[in-house]
Amino acid sequence: MREKELRLALVCYGGISLAVYMHGITKEIWHLARASRAFTAGDDCETASETVYRRLLECMGAEADIHLRVLVDIIAGASAGGLNGIFLAQAISRGQTLDPLTGLWLEKADVEELVDPQAKAGSRFSKLWATPIAWAWASRQGGLEDTVEPAARSEVKSKLGTFVRGRWFEPPFAGAGFTELILDALDAMAAGPAGQPLLPDGQPLDLMVTVTDFHGHPERLRLHSPDEVMETEHRLTLAFTDRGHRDAQGERLIADTAELAFAARATASFPGAFPPFRVCELDEVLAGREQPWLGRDAFLSRALPRHHAAGHAETATLIDGSVLANAPFRPAVDALRNRPARREIDRRFVYIDPHPGTRSFRLSHSGEAEAPGFFQTIFGAMSDIPREQPIRDNLETIEGRSRRIERMRTLTDAIRPEVEAAVEEALGKTFFLDSPTAARLLAWRAKAHDRATKGAGYAFASYGHLKLNTVAEELAILLHSLGGPAHHPSLPIYRHAIAAYVEGQGLRDVHALSASGASDAAVLFFRRHDLRFRIRRLRFLARRIEAMEQAGEVPREAAQIMREGLFDALTPYLDRQSDDFYDEPIRAAARIAVEQAGAALDMIAERRGLQMLDDAADERLAAAFNALPKGDARRRMLLAYLGFPFYDIAVLPLLQGEGLDEFDPVKVDRIAPEDARAIRSGGAEATLKGIQFNSFGAFFSRAYRENDYLWGRLHGADRLIDIVASTLPQGRTLRAGAISGLKRDLFRAILTEERDRLKHVPELFEALEREVG
Repeated sequence: MREKELRLALVCYGGISLAVYMHGITKEIWHLARASRAFTAGDDCETASETVYRRLLECMGAEADIHLRVLVDIIAGASAGGLNGIFLAQAISRGQTLDPLTGLWLEKADVEELVDPQAKAGSRFSKLWATPIAWAWASRQGGLEDTVEPAARSEVKSKLGTFVRGRWFEPPFAGAGFTELILDALDAMAAGPAGQPLLPDGQPLDLMVTVTDFHGHPERLRLHSPDEVMETEHRLTLAFTDRGHRDAQGERLIADTAELAFAARATASFPGAFPPFRVCELDEVLAGREQPWLGRDAFLSRALPRHHAAGHAETATLIDGSVLANAPFRPAVDALRNRPARREIDRRFVYIDPHPGTRSFRLSHSGEAEAPGFFQTIFGAMSDIPREQPIRDNLETIEGRSRRIERMRTLTDAIRPEVEAAVEEALGKTFFLDSPTAARLLAWRAKAHDRATKGAGYAFASYGHLKLNTVAEELAILLHSLGGPAHHPSLPIYRHAIAAYVEGQGLRDVHALSASGASDAAVLFFRRHDLRFRIRRLRFLARRIEAMEQAGEVPREAAQIMREGLFDALTPYLDRQSDDFYDEPIRAAARIAVEQAGAALDMIAERRGLQMLDDAADERLAAAFNALPKGDARRRMLLAYLGFPFYDIAVLPLLQGEGLDEFDPVKVDRIAPEDARAIRSGGAEATLKGIQFNSFGAFFSRAYRENDYLWGRLHGADRLIDIVASTLPQGRTLRAGAISGLKRDLFRAILTEERDRLKHVPELFEALEREVG
């Protein structure tokens, strides 16, 4: 059966009280991931809804001969989306449950729980005159009378009246109280029944949430004239990575609980509703809970490097991440680099937009033809327009990347016959090509590399200098990162130091990298430092064995042995790309690398030990090659390995390494009310209650929250089945009616699972049962 992974990179938008709806969607994604893990491991599913997802995966295996595993390995979010993304990432990394979180959302995401005690009305007579105004506003057409179930109207009316009589001109919601709720949620998840992590060992999980630095921090920009200027940057991205390794207790960890609470509180500090976030708030809450924050200083130096270096991390003022980056595609795209891949990948960017095409906050309901008023213009310019800009630029970036990958695949397929012929000619009469050993691979590789260099002519000079520049850039970035945020020299200064070292070694000389080949000094430099070449070569082989297996040219068992050998060889190279690989002496050398670049690079080379890794990789690859059937399959894989320099000379200038980590172009899918039409059409207006009161609606009613949470699960289920089914190979389909039948069964399962929990929306269950059928 053809093995394939559906990898989801989630991008979660902000949405204020629609966070409850988004919780329903992310919980459904969690159920799908759990069902996929159980399917792969041969375990039983824990819920009826997960059993339906498993049936879908089983149908795809039985009817389309594809074994699919679904993974969520990248999560980027802003505001309410960032908050939900953090909880989902914790559940995936730690194997924790999201069920306790649902109860907290329904009970605690309420205006009476969120409001600051000091912001409440001083007495029942405070601002009594404001109450009828609020009721009249809520009762207008399309307001409370038209949108709230009769049983919930008194609740909403009462809470709205109390809310408007509270403190004005200061944030009504409590910052410390919000932090307490976030920590309670993380504790509740940890106290629940734990399962296995939802990613295989070795598969990293990246979590990024956007934050807005209210006062901003200085960033240097290099110009021609003047040499350098200072700009104020307000965008921040808080990034966390679970690298896929287990600790001594056999557990994975994406971040300390305090760090996740920091990120959640900061990204969801909606302006005007919550006070800005500062570190001291979290310190006080943790102290009150007698909860330690291990690694506090290290985290602040990483999360707020400029502030920390200046000694101002504690006074940094952070507000909602959606102010400047409501659709954080960019950090998710950046996280695509260096993802491990043991089989064919279908990479999807799935963005969750709870109310597409509508601003989350509006000052009026006037049509577009009407000129905006004074305050509406100011608010729109400062908040709505930056927040709600379309994602066209992000999609064009993803599409451009996918086009380059397609060009690379087309190019390598086109030149393969000539490359194989050139390699065979370079080897001459080699009688042992079907019996590779580590020593033979080394000798054959040298011959093939020499032939590729001489055959490339002037193209080799440009390729060689591109490689040299790429390696120098990667070394500069590594040393700058290892030096730490408190180390003042900027990245351009590190680049200059490495460039001076390269120049001093004669690697820029006209004969160092020319049409006649590379000088001894250049060869030595690449052998010691060109990590990416090794990674590209092994990725290339992984892609080739995948293509051969799909074409039926190699048995599945042999292909799997080859893949295991490739990735056993690849893992140590990937480890050396992580900062965690390098010890304190290397970091100390990085801090003086500007003055002593040669010494620092020598220490990097010694710590990496690439030539030793090459010997070990040859041993592992020789065994993997010999596991392939003798004849054409083994020979073609060997020719791909030995011919890689030919391909690299052709492809590197085109892609500069991009797209060589995963096999396929990226596709983009959306989950939004408008896209999930299997039960009810009409989008958010026909299904969601939280869109009321400028998207604060769900904070005023338990019935609102139950409604939106349930629709979140149903909409998520509808779209996830479509997304999973879309991974079928071209020309393969499931039997007629299979998808609609699975959706119907999944909707019924969700309604059954949630009926006892959601007691405030009986009319909704009755309506949904009729609509689902």
